[in-house]
Amino acid sequence: MIKASASAEIRKLVASLTGDAVSRDAALARLAVIGARAVPHLTAAYGGTADRKARAAILRALEPIGDPRALPIARDGLTHGGDLAVAAAAVLGGLLKSSYGATGADALDSLMTAALGERVERRVRLAAAEALRATDVDLRGKLAADAGDDSGNGTGEAAAIWKDALDGRMPDDPAVLRRALDARAGTAPLNDLRNLIDRIRTCETSARPDSDAWRAVRGAIHQALALRGSRVALYDLRETIEAAAAPLPASFVAAVQALGDESCLQAIAAAFANAPSEQERWRHQLGAAFTAIAARERITARHAVMKRISARWPDAANTLSRTRPPRPTASRTSRTYR
Repeated sequence: MIKASASAEIRKLVASLTGDAVSRDAALARLAVIGARAVPHLTAAYGGTADRKARAAILRALEPIGDPRALPIARDGLTHGGDLAVAAAAVLGGLLKSSYGATGADALDSLMTAALGERVERRVRLAAAEALRATDVDLRGKLAADAGDDSGNGTGEAAAIWKDALDGRMPDDPAVLRRALDARAGTAPLNDLRNLIDRIRTCETSARPDSDAWRAVRGAIHQALALRGSRVALYDLRETIEAAAAPLPASFVAAVQALGDESCLQAIAAAFANAPSEQERWRHQLGAAFTAIAARERITARHAVMKRISARWPDAANTLSRTRPPRPTASRTSRTYR
């Protein structure tokens, strides 16, 4: 029987699994030490929440304990895809050698089903294959080849995450996709990056608590496209800046400053007009982008777009016009855009 004081400590640790990274890591370490006594609390917490991140954290806490009572929720988690399924596969891998009833056989059956499922996310299939490594059935090579990468060089999971995202199956954690993006942004087909932007924007607008993190990933893609001189997603930059109700990550403004054309000037002016004076940094970034584009495109005060801006946002137009545009260092036709 667990003492009341120990039970209270475990409940507090379980609650900390959804806290900041430091609290979460400390709770995971302590729960691993507590071991089997924490299992009833963890399984109850899993059933008491529908939050995917919380459930994944609970499964990560159960993994080092290796208790057969974790089998039902691990099998459940494996069916839900994403980070939750990856964490569940690790738990099931730790149960493969269990001598308690049919636990080992059931864990093996679930992992085999996931590893060979054609409709299962690539990263989940790889996680299941990795969990099976302690058995006589080794599917890692087959699944790595299916993912289009070599698991031996440590990039198999990143390749699987990337391909799943291109197929529209986004990870739960935007940081996971950001890491895969960092390795591929410079060489990925431009249309793949454009399609990812559209899919990430859907993640942002789905009322998720991590919308800002997804927006930062989208901004990173725009910056990668700017470095490659590509305007394939300029429409998204223009629409995002025009609709901005708060400062965006600097990557958005950096990208539009590098790639923007006259069609972006009204969007920038709208964002500038909507920004309160206390958002000085944001207004400065917008102003710098506006003047850089105007100089590059040779837009003067007599241009039609400037007249429209002055008519609609006279105060913003007056403020923006006070900054002398930088002298262009290259002609409009000297750059190649795709």
